[in-house]
Amino acid sequence: MDHRLIDLLVCPLCKGPLRAERTPGQPLRELVCPADRLAFPVRDGIPVMLEGEARALEATAAPAARE
Repeated sequence: MDHRLIDLLVCPLCKGPLRAERTPGQPLRELVCPADRLAFPVRDGIPVMLEGEARALEATAAPAARE
């Protein structure tokens, strides 16, 4: 998939930017929305931008609160 086309895509939920996730030497595998913590799959070079098809990303541990 052309990187210029990826730059035009936004998250279908929040309309925020997406980050392309790929393994070196492999085709694009998913587009990640950091704001919604969702990863949208790319199948046969076509992004599947449906909320029901998205994979939820694991939440990172929050830093410990200071007292």
